[in-house]
Amino acid sequence: MNPPIFQVCAADTNVTALLGTAPTRLFPFGEAPQGVTLPYAVWQTITGLPENYLDQAPDIDQHTIQVDVYADRGSAARDVAKALRNAIEPHAHIVRWNGESTDPDTGHKRYGFDVSWFVHR
Repeated sequence: MNPPIFQVCAADTNVTALLGTAPTRLFPFGEAPQGVTLPYAVWQTITGLPENYLDQAPDIDQHTIQVDVYADRGSAARDVAKALRNAIEPHAHIVRWNGESTDPDTGHKRYGFDVSWFVHR
């Protein structure tokens, strides 16, 4: 039912070199634990739909996922985003670059993008 973004990214050595292991700092629901080590990334499903047919039940669901990377430097945020992109693209499509920003409270740099992921039921 859910896209396997964590499993795909946590299995990629370039991602884990930047986001670690045990835990891999890629968190669902767009939320990271308080005080998490930088850099880290969050993801959340922002929309989706089943592939409906007239003569049978859907066999695939499409999910649009928002991914946001946070780091202390812009270059680090970009490096993590690149590693995530490279891990995800063999399995899904990047459909939008959401830009870069600086959190006004923490000063953390953010780089975001959206992914379209088709999941077989």
